[in-house]
Amino acid sequence: MDIRKKKNIISFFAVILSALIMAFATKNLVRPAGTLSGGFMGVAIMADMIAELLGGSLPTSIGLLCLNVPVALFCAKKISKRFVFFSLLQVILTSLFLPLMPTYPLFDDTILNVIFGGFLFGISITVALKGNASSGGTDFIALYISNKSGREIWNQVFVFNAMLLIIFGFIFGFEAAGYSILFQFISTKTVSNFHTRYKRVMLHIYTKCKDDIVSVYCKKFHHGITVLDGVGGYSNKPVSLLTAIVSSYEVDDVIMAMKEVDPQVIINVSKSEKYVGRFYNEPL
Repeated sequence: MDIRKKKNIISFFAVILSALIMAFATKNLVRPAGTLSGGFMGVAIMADMIAELLGGSLPTSIGLLCLNVPVALFCAKKISKRFVFFSLLQVILTSLFLPLMPTYPLFDDTILNVIFGGFLFGISITVALKGNASSGGTDFIALYISNKSGREIWNQVFVFNAMLLIIFGFIFGFEAAGYSILFQFISTKTVSNFHTRYKRVMLHIYTKCKDDIVSVYCKKFHHGITVLDGVGGYSNKPVSLLTAIVSSYEVDDVIMAMKEVDPQVIINVSKSEKYVGRFYNEPL
C-alpha cells in the first residue's frame, strides 16, 4: 500500500476515535460537572455571554467560526492542507456525535467528573495528534509553533486557558471557573505526557557492522549519525560507537531497522533534556 494512502487511513480512523471519545467525555463527564471550555470554544462562549449582559447577541457557533477559519487557513499554508482537513473533520465529527451519544453519567461527584473528564478529553486530543491531526482551535496554533520551534507549548496553552477562565470567574463567578481550571490542567498534562512528537532521545549504538547500519539508517531516516571507532574492553576486538538523536516517535522504527542489519547490535536509549541545532521534523 502507498505510504501516503496508509497515512491518510490512519488519520481518518484516529479522528473518528478521537471524536467519539471527546463526544462521550463532553456529554457524560464535562457537562455534568458544569465545567467551562478553554481555547477558542471558551472565547466564543464568553463573548456570547458578555454580549448578552450588554443586551446583544453573538452566537457561539458564529464566534467559533470567526476564530477557527482564519487560523485554519493560515495553518493550511504554513503546516499542510492535509493536517487542516483532518483537524476540521475531527471538529465536525465531534459535533455530529454529540447529539447521538447516549447520556450515561458515570459519577455524581463533581470532582470525579472533572478528573476523569479532563483525562478522557486529553486522551481524545492525543489520539487526534497521534493521527497527525488535531481537535482544532488553539491546537492549530500550538502545533504550528511546535512544528516551527521543535518544542511543545502545552504549558503555555494551559496558561492561556487559565487566564481566560479567571476572566470568566471575575464576570460570572469563581466556582465553575475553578473546576474548569482543574479540568484544563488535567487535560493539558495528559496531552503533554502522551504526545511525544517533539520529545527527542539519544541513541548510543554499539556494533561491528557500522557501514551497513549507517547505510540503512541514512536511507530510512532524515537525521544525522556520528561514528566513533574503538575497541571492546572485554573482547578486545574492534567495535564502533554510533550516536544519533531521533524523535521518540521514531525510536522503535530505528531499533527495528538496525536489528535487521545486525542482530547482535547493542542500543542504549536515553532522554535528551535539551537539544540545540537543526532537527528534521516529519511534515504533518
